[in-house]
Amino acid sequence: MFSSLRSKVIAAGAAAVVIAGGSYGIVTATSGSASAAPAAANSSPAVGFGSGSGSNARSGPAAGGSAGTITSVSSSGFTLTTATGQKVTIKEASATSYEKGTSTATSGAVTTGEPVLVLGTTDNTTITAAQVIVQPPSTSGSNPGGQVIGFTTGQKQGTSETVGQIPSDYTQGSGTIVSGTTADQATEAALTAYPGGIVDRVVAIGNGDYEVHYIGVNWPHHIFVNQNFQVIGAND
Repeated sequence: MFSSLRSKVIAAGAAAVVIAGGSYGIVTATSGSASAAPAAANSSPAVGFGSGSGSNARSGPAAGGSAGTITSVSSSGFTLTTATGQKVTIKEASATSYEKGTSTATSGAVTTGEPVLVLGTTDNTTITAAQVIVQPPSTSGSNPGGQVIGFTTGQKQGTSETVGQIPSDYTQGSGTIVSGTTADQATEAALTAYPGGIVDRVVAIGNGDYEVHYIGVNWPHHIFVNQNFQVIGAND
């Protein structure tokens, strides 16, 4: 993970059906078109949202985050640019906590050009920050396969590739949105394995695993994290 979690995250919840635990299926790269799933409620896709095979339904903003380089700073927050070029607006609040490396810091640590990890409440490409970590400690996290494909205007989806382990009972649109430390750890795991996107929600699915929903890229849109917060699979 980027760092140990030492802050409270703004809670965001939504009622959904909890999927019962199930076994895994080992999958390899596949191709073909994917079926559509219910669109996210109360918001429309912003520029930079890959329009892949669908997304879990939700009622509003949820716990998530992003990582990248600080490209501009203002009195109310800052902008970061991800590894794939997606711009993310960060709103700071009185409750926002700061770290630099592994040490406690202040908002003064936020300066242009610094690498940063932000955890908080994601609404489209805007994150209200609960925790800002400047110069997050590097990690050696690995992914189960595939490379992040950045958003390209006019390109509906980059690939239909599926890699790693996907819970056999996973169904788009089902599960329970989670927040707090659980969402933080799943978000960090996904951002470490597949840098470049924005996590806009974390969904608890069967067998104690999580689906981390990724936006701002053309692939992947669904990253699967186990109960030990290790990335085990990804697909469109």
